[in-house]
Amino acid sequence: MRHTSAQTDRPVSVRERPPSLLELQARARQRWHDLKCGEQPIVWVGSATCGLAAGARATLEAARAELDENGILAHVIPVGCLGVCYLEPLMDLEKPGGPRVCYGQVTPEKARAIVRSFFVEGDLRPDLALGTWGDAEVPGIPRLFDLPMLRPQVRLVTRSFGLFDPDSIDHYLAHGGYESLPRALAMEPEAIIEEVTKSGLRGRGGGGFSTGRKWRSCREAPGEPKYVICNGDEGDPGAFMDRSVMEATPHAIIEGMVIGAYAIGAHHGFMYVRNEYPLAVVRLTKALADARQHGLLGDDILGSGFSFDLQINRGGGAFVCGESTALMASLEGRPGEPRAKYVHTVEVGLHGLPSCLNNVETWANVPLIISRGADWFAAIGTERSKGTKVFSLVGKVRNTGLVEVPMGMTLREIVFDIGGGIPDDRAFKAVQTGGPSGGCIPAQFLDTPVDFDQLWELGSMMGSGGLIVMDEDTCMVNVARYFLDFLQQESCGKCTACREGVAQMLHLLNKISAGEGKEGDVELLLELCDLLEGAALCGLGNTACNPVRSTIRYFREEYDAHIRDHRCPARECRGLFRYEIIAEACKGCGVCVEECPREAITGERRKPHVIDESKCVHCGLCFAACRFDAIAKV
Repeated sequence: MRHTSAQTDRPVSVRERPPSLLELQARARQRWHDLKCGEQPIVWVGSATCGLAAGARATLEAARAELDENGILAHVIPVGCLGVCYLEPLMDLEKPGGPRVCYGQVTPEKARAIVRSFFVEGDLRPDLALGTWGDAEVPGIPRLFDLPMLRPQVRLVTRSFGLFDPDSIDHYLAHGGYESLPRALAMEPEAIIEEVTKSGLRGRGGGGFSTGRKWRSCREAPGEPKYVICNGDEGDPGAFMDRSVMEATPHAIIEGMVIGAYAIGAHHGFMYVRNEYPLAVVRLTKALADARQHGLLGDDILGSGFSFDLQINRGGGAFVCGESTALMASLEGRPGEPRAKYVHTVEVGLHGLPSCLNNVETWANVPLIISRGADWFAAIGTERSKGTKVFSLVGKVRNTGLVEVPMGMTLREIVFDIGGGIPDDRAFKAVQTGGPSGGCIPAQFLDTPVDFDQLWELGSMMGSGGLIVMDEDTCMVNVARYFLDFLQQESCGKCTACREGVAQMLHLLNKISAGEGKEGDVELLLELCDLLEGAALCGLGNTACNPVRSTIRYFREEYDAHIRDHRCPARECRGLFRYEIIAEACKGCGVCVEECPREAITGERRKPHVIDESKCVHCGLCFAACRFDAIAKV
């Protein structure tokens, strides 16, 4: 019997053979070539969360408006974060056959001017340009990756950041995407695990456990089905590495997870993404749909007989759900509370079955290891910490943003060579690594190579990759208090050690920072650290002592000054310093008088003013308002 269509009454053709990966890649490369070498110019606008927060939407619309007004038909393409977040919004312009030129801090007005100059007047505006992509040489414009922040980096996970549209699977395929997948599917699962183990890849989520060992344990664990999970629940203050990877190259994560699932023997996986990352969720959702449509996800992937699919689950913003067992409890629809880890999740995880959890950056490294080999990856980094690490560089540093460096690069190189040093020529004081669970490392260890083991020896940890730089005006007691306050709010409260211990430590730190501490409080803090470290149920409680212990270890004199002298050496803790008007610098403008909420400042016009200390509440409004640096903290 011949089947016919009800609408056309024509024979229904046998479904065409889906295109092979080679065909998909060839088509993608041709489309990329047509885009780059076609007759239409291209405008690329950085449209990750950092760019959008800096006003990229308005920049993009202004560029479109200027193109329309000049009758220019152009491709306007959003791209992911390049990493130089302090220069956002970023915009690249490219004529057919010409160089791609990047511009930074592009306001809507600046966007219009650059578009008009570049496409209408033929002026590339070297005075406004950051640099050219690739090896293009333009008089007066440096190469983009010769910028001080970019030159020292080794960009593996971030290699395509800012280069192409994250929403286009064609762009990913055209740049080598999914080349590792058929190679992996042609290997024995054990061979893949051996290659990952040999590479020395350690989990980039904080613990630094061997990825290959974790995969092997999960594969060998009894129980079916098995699951693979991506931890995108990045909750550390100042951290945005995983968010940027999900927004800029979502297909790399998917490709890594498919390879990992095949090696482990899993047929279903989950991407756990915090709900505060809406753009990452949108781009991952699009990437998953496109991967399924192209036969790279779902049933019989690339005709290999292996089937695997992924779904996205959004977390509710609980920091503790970054812990593996709490995350899996959340996936099951239960409160995100951890369990004791004497039974590992690779054996008893999601729904009581073997589950392999890695973070975003770990999964994104897997395709590179399969395509370039374990020996290539292992040649980067240090003896026990291989490859690169993506860090978010924030705080009191000139060049804030995302950096990827080989393991073993020193803190000094990251902070001063890449980060540009401390603004206003202030002195470097410390860098905090590893988020709330990490520690503060002082200036004397600036030449320490950054890897898992070195940071641990200094009383800190790698964590997911946050680097918060602090200058001379940072109070280390207040830093410890801030992170303990965060951890107390984020603790699930399940175990007594964490619930009560963190609260008691925070109580002591609040007293000390208010000038109400007493002798013996520091020793009590250290005692609580020891108690918490050994008794808490999960990593949140076990490592909550790190900010406290490291600041006491390296900055004990600041604690003593707060307790014995009722003085904050950094002049940050309210009530432990005072404001004073410098008579020689005061112009008598009266701005401070207008700002003061307690009428504590008096003085005649054009004559030095004075502060009545009995009325002053140390709010700092006068200090912030003074244009002549005539108010000092003493």
